[in-house]
Amino acid sequence: MATKFSLEQLALIAICLDEEERENEEERQHLKRKRIWIHPSLLKRKTEGEFYTLLPHLMEDEKKFHGYFRMNTGTFEMILSRIQKDIQKEDTTFREAITPREKLVVCLRFLATGDSYKTIAFSYRLGHSTVQNIVIEVCNAINNNLLSEFIPTPNQCDWKKISKDFWTMWNFPNCLGALDGKHVVIESPAKSGSLYFNYKKTFSIVLLALVDANYRFISVDVGSYGKNSDSGIFGSSKLGKALYKGKLNLPDDAKLPGSDIVAPYVIVGDEAFPLTKNLMRPFPGTQTHDIEKRIFNYRLSRARRLVECAFGILTQTFRFYTRRLKSDPNNATSIILTTCILYNIIRKHKANFDLDETFESSNENRIMNLKKHGGNAQTEAFIVRNNFKRFFNSPAGAVPWQMDKI
Repeated sequence: MATKFSLEQLALIAICLDEEERENEEERQHLKRKRIWIHPSLLKRKTEGEFYTLLPHLMEDEKKFHGYFRMNTGTFEMILSRIQKDIQKEDTTFREAITPREKLVVCLRFLATGDSYKTIAFSYRLGHSTVQNIVIEVCNAINNNLLSEFIPTPNQCDWKKISKDFWTMWNFPNCLGALDGKHVVIESPAKSGSLYFNYKKTFSIVLLALVDANYRFISVDVGSYGKNSDSGIFGSSKLGKALYKGKLNLPDDAKLPGSDIVAPYVIVGDEAFPLTKNLMRPFPGTQTHDIEKRIFNYRLSRARRLVECAFGILTQTFRFYTRRLKSDPNNATSIILTTCILYNIIRKHKANFDLDETFESSNENRIMNLKKHGGNAQTEAFIVRNNFKRFFNSPAGAVPWQMDKI
């Protein structure tokens, strides 16, 4: 017996059938996409990708390995062992997980060359977004596992060792480090206005670093807006706040070598930084007709240039610094911090010894071209700077070549 339906029931049945047909079509399209979800070229990763074709040959030649990754095999294996658990993923039904070793290789190659994510993706037969995710994942793992070990917070013994090295190597006593900032050029972040727009007419975030006598980073602050001044960034950084509040655990004031002049331990910076008891900057340009002040400026510059040398070595090691970094500020901050950690690791393993002489010789004869810099400083800070000036012009503190340099 045929069932009779009203017009309303027939309309409802038609709607249900249409809905079911649409769902079936969506499922068919999903299965179709699933069958071709990976590009054919990516299927040849194990036969054509650089990780499988080139890395075995690099492992047999230490020099070529170092040229490719900017570190030796021992350093590479150490880093891998420390971050492996954090970047290990399980295989799934549809794909085989990328190994931690391949992830580290991809990340280091990106940092060493500065090539785009897309270029790295072609080389390793990986997806563009996959490479980007790998770089951030590996950088975060390195930062989480190695930061405290390779850029540790100094104690009093560390500060005294740094000061001793500055005196014996660079003839500046009671010095705790050289301070400066570096603008890292990035793509203009969306809806950021002029926050990242700097005086060089580019968009950037700032790497502020304190460097020891051996060009190693003692402290870094990464991620400040490009429009901010070095002085403002330092004042708001953890290092700056600790210094101004007297919480850096600095050694007590000590006599300068071979003299009765007592001075505090100080950080040296350029004219962009304020003059305080523990932070020395040059005498202003209007006062450099005074020979003794010019000698002080030369001696301070000789110690301060170490941070510029460190930035130069960092740039030569990780070539992405020579290009515009195409990452949002948070990811860029993570990447830059990673390079500072890797830089210290490499220097500890003496992998960049051949770069030092280049930067030392190029900066040794650079006499400061000082600009006028206004602002007030505490009376005590003026006294400290004058005490260093007296020392550098005394028999105990003078070096034979300083008159020639000024």
